Amino acid sequence: MNLTDRFLKYVSFDTKSNETSGTTPSTPGQRVLAEALVEELEALGLEEVTLDDNCYLMATLPANTTKQVPVIGFIAHLDTSPDLSGKDVHPRIVHYEGGDIALSEEENVVLSPGMFPEMTDYIGQDLIVTDGTTLLGADDKGGIAAIVSAMEYLINHPEIEHGKIRIAFTPDEEIGQGADHFDVEKFGCEWAYTIDGGQIGELEYENFNAAGAKVIFKGLNVHPGTAKDKMVNASLLAVKFASWLPGHQRPEHTTGYEGFYHLIHMSGSVEEATLSYIIRDHDRKLFEQKKELIQALVGQMNMQYPGTTTLEMRDQYYNMREMVEPKKYIIDLAFEAMTAVGVTPIVKPIRGGTDGSRLSFMGLPCPNIFAGGHNFHGRYEYLPVKSLEKSMETIVKITEILTQQS
Repeated sequence: MNLTDRFLKYVSFDTKSNETSGTTPSTPGQRVLAEALVEELEALGLEEVTLDDNCYLMATLPANTTKQVPVIGFIAHLDTSPDLSGKDVHPRIVHYEGGDIALSEEENVVLSPGMFPEMTDYIGQDLIVTDGTTLLGADDKGGIAAIVSAMEYLINHPEIEHGKIRIAFTPDEEIGQGADHFDVEKFGCEWAYTIDGGQIGELEYENFNAAGAKVIFKGLNVHPGTAKDKMVNASLLAVKFASWLPGHQRPEHTTGYEGFYHLIHMSGSVEEATLSYIIRDHDRKLFEQKKELIQALVGQMNMQYPGTTTLEMRDQYYNMREMVEPKKYIIDLAFEAMTAVGVTPIVKPIRGGTDGSRLSFMGLPCPNIFAGGHNFHGRYEYLPVKSLEKSMETIVKITEILTQQS
Protein backbone atom coordinates (compact mmCIF):
# COMPACT_ATOMS: atom_id res chain seq x y z
CA MET A 1 0.00 0.00 0.00
CA ASN A 2 1.45 3.38 -0.91
CA LEU A 3 1.69 6.23 1.58
CA THR A 4 -1.24 8.27 0.27
CA ASP A 5 -3.59 5.27 0.16
CA ARG A 6 -2.54 4.35 3.67
CA PHE A 7 -3.42 7.83 4.93
CA LEU A 8 -6.78 7.81 3.12
CA LYS A 9 -7.56 4.45 4.73
CA TYR A 10 -6.79 5.73 8.23
CA VAL A 11 -8.97 8.85 7.96
CA SER A 12 -11.98 6.63 7.24
CA PHE A 13 -11.90 5.62 10.94
CA ASP A 14 -13.86 7.91 13.28
CA THR A 15 -11.47 8.42 16.20
CA LYS A 16 -12.62 11.73 17.69
CA SER A 17 -11.73 11.80 21.38
CA ASN A 18 -14.09 12.89 24.18
CA GLU A 19 -12.87 14.70 27.28
CA THR A 20 -15.97 13.83 29.33
CA SER A 21 -16.07 10.06 28.80
CA GLY A 22 -13.91 9.08 31.79
CA THR A 23 -12.48 6.06 29.93
CA THR A 24 -9.21 5.28 28.15
CA PRO A 25 -9.51 5.31 25.22
CA SER A 26 -12.16 7.97 25.51
CA THR A 27 -14.00 6.71 22.40
CA PRO A 28 -14.35 3.19 20.93
CA GLY A 29 -13.31 4.22 17.43
CA GLN A 30 -9.72 4.62 18.56
CA ARG A 31 -9.52 0.95 19.48
CA VAL A 32 -11.07 -0.02 16.16
CA LEU A 33 -8.25 1.79 14.34
CA ALA A 34 -5.65 0.35 16.73
CA GLU A 35 -6.86 -3.20 16.09
CA ALA A 36 -6.67 -2.63 12.34
CA LEU A 37 -3.12 -1.34 12.79
CA VAL A 38 -2.16 -4.46 14.77
CA GLU A 39 -3.17 -6.62 11.81
CA GLU A 40 -1.32 -4.36 9.38
CA LEU A 41 1.89 -4.24 11.40
CA GLU A 42 1.95 -7.99 11.89
CA ALA A 43 1.36 -8.51 8.16
CA LEU A 44 4.29 -6.20 7.38
CA GLY A 45 6.55 -8.32 9.60
CA LEU A 46 7.01 -6.12 12.65
CA GLU A 47 7.61 -7.91 15.93
CA GLU A 48 6.51 -7.48 19.57
CA VAL A 49 3.21 -5.99 18.42
CA THR A 50 1.17 -5.28 21.56
CA LEU A 51 -2.11 -3.48 22.20
CA ASP A 52 -2.94 -3.00 25.87
CA ASP A 53 -6.25 -2.43 27.66
CA ASN A 54 -5.82 1.36 27.44
CA CYS A 55 -5.24 1.25 23.67
CA TYR A 56 -1.50 1.89 23.62
CA LEU A 57 -0.10 0.12 20.57
CA MET A 58 3.62 -0.66 20.40
CA ALA A 59 5.72 -2.61 17.91
CA THR A 60 9.35 -3.34 17.03
CA LEU A 61 11.35 -3.32 13.83
CA PRO A 62 14.38 -5.45 14.76
CA ALA A 63 17.89 -4.25 14.00
CA ASN A 64 19.50 -5.47 10.79
CA THR A 65 23.04 -4.48 11.80
CA THR A 66 25.63 -5.73 14.27
CA LYS A 67 26.59 -2.17 15.18
CA GLN A 68 25.71 -0.92 18.65
CA VAL A 69 22.95 1.56 17.80
CA PRO A 70 20.76 3.34 20.38
CA VAL A 71 17.15 2.15 20.41
CA ILE A 72 14.95 5.02 19.29
CA GLY A 73 11.21 5.38 18.78
CA PHE A 74 8.59 7.14 16.69
CA ILE A 75 5.20 8.04 18.12
CA ALA A 76 1.87 9.31 16.73
CA HIS A 77 -1.63 9.52 18.16
CA LEU A 78 -4.79 7.69 17.14
CA ASP A 79 -7.40 10.29 18.02
CA THR A 80 -8.61 13.37 16.21
CA SER A 81 -9.76 16.61 17.77
CA PRO A 82 -13.21 16.86 19.35
CA ASP A 83 -13.48 20.37 17.85
CA LEU A 84 -15.17 19.03 14.70
CA SER A 85 -16.59 15.75 13.48
CA GLY A 86 -14.16 13.12 12.21
CA LYS A 87 -16.96 10.79 11.09
CA ASP A 88 -17.61 10.06 7.42
CA VAL A 89 -14.56 11.98 6.26
CA HIS A 90 -14.65 12.32 2.47
CA PRO A 91 -11.19 13.44 1.39
CA ARG A 92 -10.26 14.25 -2.17
CA ILE A 93 -6.98 14.95 -3.91
CA VAL A 94 -6.69 18.24 -5.75
CA HIS A 95 -3.81 19.11 -8.04
CA TYR A 96 -3.38 22.68 -6.93
CA GLU A 97 -2.71 25.31 -9.57
CA GLY A 98 -3.47 28.33 -7.39
CA GLY A 99 -6.60 30.24 -6.41
CA ASP A 100 -9.54 29.03 -4.35
CA ILE A 101 -10.59 25.43 -3.76
CA ALA A 102 -14.33 24.94 -3.30
CA LEU A 103 -14.67 22.37 -0.53
CA SER A 104 -18.45 22.46 -0.28
CA GLU A 105 -20.50 24.44 -2.79
CA GLU A 106 -23.64 23.57 -0.86
CA GLU A 107 -22.35 25.17 2.35
CA ASN A 108 -20.17 27.73 0.57
CA VAL A 109 -16.97 26.49 2.24
CA VAL A 110 -13.93 27.70 0.29
CA LEU A 111 -10.25 27.03 1.00
CA SER A 112 -8.67 30.27 -0.12
CA PRO A 113 -5.13 31.69 -0.17
CA GLY A 114 -6.75 34.96 0.80
CA MET A 115 -7.38 33.41 4.21
CA PHE A 116 -4.52 30.90 4.15
CA PRO A 117 -1.67 32.51 2.16
CA GLU A 118 0.70 29.57 2.78
CA MET A 119 -1.34 27.63 0.18
CA THR A 120 0.70 29.37 -2.51
CA ASP A 121 3.75 27.42 -1.31
CA TYR A 122 2.12 24.29 -2.74
CA ILE A 123 1.22 25.40 -6.27
CA GLY A 124 1.88 22.49 -8.60
CA GLN A 125 1.45 19.89 -5.85
CA ASP A 126 -1.33 17.48 -4.89
CA LEU A 127 -3.31 18.50 -1.81
CA ILE A 128 -5.59 16.21 0.19
CA VAL A 129 -8.59 18.30 1.29
CA THR A 130 -11.90 17.79 3.08
CA ASP A 131 -15.42 18.09 1.70
CA GLY A 132 -15.98 21.09 3.97
CA THR A 133 -18.14 19.27 6.55
CA THR A 134 -15.51 17.47 8.68
CA LEU A 135 -11.90 17.78 9.66
CA LEU A 136 -9.42 15.75 7.62
CA GLY A 137 -7.48 13.93 10.35
CA ALA A 138 -3.94 14.70 9.21
CA ASP A 139 -3.45 15.41 12.92
CA ASP A 140 -2.31 12.77 13.50
CA LYS A 141 -3.17 10.09 10.98
CA GLY A 142 -0.57 11.72 8.78
CA GLY A 143 1.95 10.85 11.48
CA ILE A 144 0.70 7.27 11.72
CA ALA A 145 0.88 6.83 7.95
CA ALA A 146 4.40 8.27 7.77
CA ILE A 147 5.67 5.96 10.53
CA VAL A 148 4.07 2.77 9.18
CA SER A 149 5.24 3.54 5.64
CA ALA A 150 8.76 4.27 6.89
CA MET A 151 8.86 0.88 8.62
CA GLU A 152 7.61 -0.80 5.45
CA TYR A 153 10.28 1.00 3.42
CA LEU A 154 13.05 -0.16 5.75
CA ILE A 155 11.76 -3.73 5.60
CA ASN A 156 11.74 -3.60 1.79
CA HIS A 157 15.22 -2.02 1.65
CA PRO A 158 17.44 -4.20 3.86
CA GLU A 159 20.51 -2.52 2.40
CA ILE A 160 19.70 0.42 4.72
CA GLU A 161 21.30 -0.53 8.02
CA HIS A 162 19.40 0.41 11.15
CA GLY A 163 19.26 -0.43 14.82
CA LYS A 164 16.24 -1.61 16.75
CA ILE A 165 13.31 0.75 16.20
CA ARG A 166 10.23 1.01 18.39
CA ILE A 167 6.95 2.61 17.29
CA ALA A 168 3.92 3.55 19.36
CA PHE A 169 0.44 4.87 18.67
CA THR A 170 -1.37 6.46 21.60
CA PRO A 171 -4.98 7.40 22.39
CA ASP A 172 -6.46 10.71 23.52
CA GLU A 173 -3.61 13.11 22.78
CA GLU A 174 -6.09 15.78 21.69
CA ILE A 175 -7.67 15.91 25.15
CA GLY A 176 -4.33 16.02 26.95
CA GLN A 177 -4.37 12.39 28.12
CA GLY A 178 -2.11 10.76 25.56
CA ALA A 179 0.71 10.03 27.98
CA ASP A 180 -1.46 9.10 30.98
CA HIS A 181 -0.80 5.36 30.68
CA PHE A 182 2.26 5.29 28.44
CA ASP A 183 4.73 2.67 29.69
CA VAL A 184 8.12 4.30 29.07
CA GLU A 185 10.02 1.31 30.47
CA LYS A 186 8.17 -1.10 28.21
CA PHE A 187 8.80 1.14 25.20
CA GLY A 188 12.50 0.81 25.96
CA CYS A 189 14.00 3.70 23.98
CA GLU A 190 16.77 6.18 24.70
CA TRP A 191 14.73 8.87 22.98
CA ALA A 192 11.87 9.18 20.52
CA TYR A 193 10.23 11.58 18.09
CA THR A 194 6.55 12.40 17.88
CA ILE A 195 5.47 12.77 14.25
CA ASP A 196 2.79 15.29 15.07
CA GLY A 197 3.92 18.62 13.64
CA GLY A 198 2.35 20.75 10.96
CA GLN A 199 3.95 22.21 7.86
CA ILE A 200 6.90 20.59 6.13
CA GLY A 201 10.18 21.23 7.97
CA GLU A 202 8.79 21.80 11.46
CA LEU A 203 11.19 20.61 14.15
CA GLU A 204 10.08 21.49 17.64
CA TYR A 205 11.52 20.95 21.07
CA GLU A 206 9.85 23.80 22.91
CA ASN A 207 6.19 23.90 23.85
CA PHE A 208 3.85 25.71 26.17
CA ASN A 209 3.62 25.11 29.87
CA ALA A 210 -0.08 24.36 30.23
CA ALA A 211 -2.81 24.43 32.85
CA GLY A 212 -6.58 24.18 32.85
CA ALA A 213 -8.78 26.31 35.09
CA LYS A 214 -12.49 26.11 35.82
CA VAL A 215 -14.03 29.05 37.70
CA ILE A 216 -17.43 28.33 39.28
CA PHE A 217 -19.81 31.10 40.39
CA LYS A 218 -22.72 30.55 42.77
CA GLY A 219 -25.55 33.04 42.63
CA LEU A 220 -28.70 33.77 44.58
CA ASN A 221 -31.88 33.59 42.54
CA VAL A 222 -34.82 35.70 43.68
CA HIS A 223 -37.94 36.59 41.69
CA PRO A 224 -36.87 39.63 39.64
CA GLY A 225 -39.90 41.55 40.87
CA THR A 226 -38.56 41.48 44.43
CA ALA A 227 -34.84 41.10 43.73
CA LYS A 228 -33.58 44.51 44.83
CA ASP A 229 -30.56 44.16 47.15
CA LYS A 230 -31.07 40.39 47.25
CA MET A 231 -30.31 38.81 43.88
CA VAL A 232 -26.77 37.77 42.97
CA ASN A 233 -26.63 36.83 39.28
CA ALA A 234 -23.95 34.19 38.77
CA SER A 235 -23.78 34.79 35.01
CA LEU A 236 -23.02 38.47 35.57
CA LEU A 237 -20.29 37.54 38.05
CA ALA A 238 -18.76 35.40 35.32
CA VAL A 239 -18.93 38.25 32.82
CA LYS A 240 -17.23 40.57 35.31
CA PHE A 241 -14.51 38.03 36.07
CA ALA A 242 -13.77 37.52 32.37
CA SER A 243 -13.43 41.28 31.91
CA TRP A 244 -10.72 41.43 34.60
CA LEU A 245 -8.33 39.22 32.66
CA PRO A 246 -5.95 41.12 30.33
CA GLY A 247 -7.55 41.30 26.89
CA HIS A 248 -4.22 41.53 25.07
CA GLN A 249 -3.30 38.10 26.46
CA ARG A 250 -5.85 36.16 24.43
CA PRO A 251 -4.87 33.72 21.65
CA GLU A 252 -6.11 36.04 18.92
CA HIS A 253 -3.66 38.73 20.07
CA THR A 254 -0.55 36.61 20.72
CA THR A 255 2.14 34.84 18.70
CA GLY A 256 5.60 33.30 19.03
CA TYR A 257 6.61 32.94 22.66
CA GLU A 258 3.68 35.00 23.98
CA GLY A 259 1.35 33.16 26.33
CA PHE A 260 -2.38 33.55 26.81
CA TYR A 261 -5.58 32.93 28.74
CA HIS A 262 -8.10 31.19 26.47
CA LEU A 263 -11.77 30.95 27.41
CA ILE A 264 -12.80 27.64 25.87
CA HIS A 265 -16.25 27.14 27.43
CA MET A 266 -18.84 29.10 29.36
CA SER A 267 -22.26 28.27 30.73
CA GLY A 268 -24.52 30.06 33.12
CA SER A 269 -27.81 30.93 34.74
CA VAL A 270 -28.70 33.21 37.62
CA GLU A 271 -28.04 30.37 40.04
CA GLU A 272 -24.71 29.08 38.73
CA ALA A 273 -22.18 29.86 36.02
CA THR A 274 -18.82 28.45 34.94
CA LEU A 275 -15.89 29.67 32.90
CA SER A 276 -13.32 27.16 31.61
CA TYR A 277 -9.88 28.43 30.61
CA ILE A 278 -6.67 27.01 29.30
CA ILE A 279 -3.55 28.89 30.45
CA ARG A 280 -0.40 28.80 28.35
CA ASP A 281 3.13 30.25 28.41
CA HIS A 282 6.54 29.06 27.23
CA ASP A 283 8.28 30.81 30.12
CA ARG A 284 7.79 28.88 33.38
CA LYS A 285 7.92 32.03 35.52
CA LEU A 286 5.30 33.82 33.41
CA PHE A 287 3.20 30.66 33.43
CA GLU A 288 3.18 30.63 37.24
CA GLN A 289 2.31 34.33 37.26
CA LYS A 290 -0.68 33.69 35.01
CA LYS A 291 -1.99 31.06 37.40
CA GLU A 292 -1.40 33.38 40.35
CA LEU A 293 -3.48 36.08 38.65
CA ILE A 294 -6.41 33.69 38.22
CA GLN A 295 -6.19 32.80 41.91
CA ALA A 296 -5.96 36.46 42.91
CA LEU A 297 -9.02 37.38 40.84
CA VAL A 298 -11.01 34.58 42.45
CA GLY A 299 -10.02 36.06 45.81
CA GLN A 300 -11.04 39.53 44.64
CA MET A 301 -14.44 38.25 43.53
CA ASN A 302 -15.01 36.62 46.91
CA MET A 303 -14.09 39.87 48.65
CA GLN A 304 -16.77 41.69 46.67
CA TYR A 305 -19.30 38.83 46.72
CA PRO A 306 -18.39 36.58 49.68
CA GLY A 307 -18.55 32.85 49.15
CA THR A 308 -19.60 33.01 45.51
CA THR A 309 -16.54 31.85 43.60
CA THR A 310 -14.43 28.69 43.59
CA LEU A 311 -11.51 27.61 41.43
CA GLU A 312 -10.46 24.22 40.08
CA MET A 313 -7.03 24.39 38.44
CA ARG A 314 -4.45 21.79 37.46
CA ASP A 315 -1.25 21.72 35.48
CA GLN A 316 -1.45 19.71 32.26
CA TYR A 317 2.11 19.62 30.88
CA TYR A 318 5.37 21.58 30.85
CA ASN A 319 7.85 22.91 28.32
CA MET A 320 9.92 19.94 27.12
CA ARG A 321 12.90 22.20 26.36
CA GLU A 322 14.43 21.73 29.81
CA MET A 323 14.46 17.96 29.27
CA VAL A 324 15.47 17.86 25.60
CA GLU A 325 18.04 20.65 25.37
CA PRO A 326 20.67 18.79 27.48
CA LYS A 327 20.52 16.11 24.75
CA LYS A 328 20.70 18.50 21.84
CA TYR A 329 22.23 15.83 19.60
CA ILE A 330 18.78 14.31 19.09
CA ILE A 331 17.66 17.63 17.59
CA ASP A 332 20.83 17.81 15.51
CA LEU A 333 20.14 14.32 14.17
CA ALA A 334 16.65 15.26 13.01
CA PHE A 335 17.98 18.52 11.54
CA GLU A 336 20.62 16.61 9.55
CA ALA A 337 18.07 14.04 8.34
CA MET A 338 15.66 16.72 7.09
CA THR A 339 18.45 18.51 5.26
CA ALA A 340 19.59 15.25 3.69
CA VAL A 341 16.14 14.60 2.17
CA GLY A 342 15.85 18.14 0.82
CA VAL A 343 13.77 19.72 3.56
CA THR A 344 14.65 23.05 5.14
CA PRO A 345 14.25 22.63 8.92
CA ILE A 346 12.02 25.17 10.65
CA VAL A 347 12.99 25.15 14.32
CA LYS A 348 10.33 26.96 16.29
CA PRO A 349 8.33 26.68 19.52
CA ILE A 350 5.07 24.77 19.49
CA ARG A 351 2.13 27.01 20.37
CA GLY A 352 0.51 23.97 21.90
CA GLY A 353 1.67 20.63 23.22
CA THR A 354 2.23 17.04 22.15
CA ASP A 355 2.47 13.70 23.88
CA GLY A 356 6.20 14.34 23.70
CA SER A 357 6.05 17.22 26.14
CA ARG A 358 4.83 14.94 28.93
CA LEU A 359 6.88 11.96 27.83
CA SER A 360 10.03 14.08 28.04
CA PHE A 361 9.33 14.60 31.75
CA MET A 362 8.63 10.87 32.12
CA GLY A 363 12.19 10.06 31.05
CA LEU A 364 11.73 9.81 27.28
CA PRO A 365 13.11 12.92 25.53
CA CYS A 366 10.75 13.42 22.65
CA PRO A 367 10.96 16.36 20.20
CA ASN A 368 8.34 16.80 17.50
CA ILE A 369 8.71 16.43 13.71
CA PHE A 370 6.35 17.57 10.94
CA ALA A 371 3.68 15.34 9.43
CA GLY A 372 2.89 18.01 6.85
CA GLY A 373 -0.70 19.15 7.45
CA HIS A 374 -2.20 22.62 7.78
CA ASN A 375 -5.25 24.11 9.55
CA PHE A 376 -5.66 21.25 12.02
CA HIS A 377 -8.93 20.67 13.89
CA GLY A 378 -11.21 22.23 11.30
CA ARG A 379 -12.92 21.89 7.93
CA TYR A 380 -10.12 23.81 6.18
CA GLU A 381 -7.51 21.20 7.08
CA TYR A 382 -5.39 20.01 4.18
CA LEU A 383 -2.30 17.87 3.63
CA PRO A 384 0.18 18.29 0.75
CA VAL A 385 1.10 14.81 -0.44
CA LYS A 386 4.75 15.76 -0.97
CA SER A 387 5.00 17.00 2.65
CA LEU A 388 3.72 13.66 3.93
CA GLU A 389 6.23 11.85 1.74
CA LYS A 390 9.06 14.00 3.13
CA SER A 391 7.93 13.19 6.68
CA MET A 392 8.28 9.49 5.90
CA GLU A 393 11.67 10.05 4.25
CA THR A 394 12.88 11.98 7.30
CA ILE A 395 12.04 9.04 9.58
CA VAL A 396 13.97 6.66 7.35
CA LYS A 397 16.94 9.02 7.12
CA ILE A 398 17.10 9.48 10.92
CA THR A 399 17.52 5.74 11.38
CA GLU A 400 20.11 5.57 8.59
CA ILE A 401 22.25 8.46 9.82
CA LEU A 402 22.12 7.24 13.42
CA THR A 403 23.45 3.86 12.35
CA GLN A 404 26.23 5.43 10.29
CA GLN A 405 27.25 7.61 13.21
CA SER A 406 27.25 4.64 15.55
